Amino acid sequence: MPISKSAKKALRQSIKRKKRNLWYKKRMKSLIKKFHSLIDANKKEEAKKLLPSIYKIIDKSAKVGVLKKRAAARKKSKIAKKAI
Repeated sequence: MPISKSAKKALRQSIKRKKRNLWYKKRMKSLIKKFHSLIDANKKEEAKKLLPSIYKIIDKSAKVGVLKKRAAARKKSKIAKKAI
């Protein structure tokens, strides 16, 4: 356990960031899984409707720092190729 005041604050901050990061990761992974299941079921129109929300969560997670900028671009590109 942290002893100093600054160490206690750092612990609080890291816990808060971890929760936020996990929320973004879970949301992103669930949407991508849903997208892949729609593609596998040959429901391309429904999958294409899901693209904006996937892009939004990927961009948001890159902005917040969960993903790096280029990793986000790579994920978006990979998903776009599957949608075509």
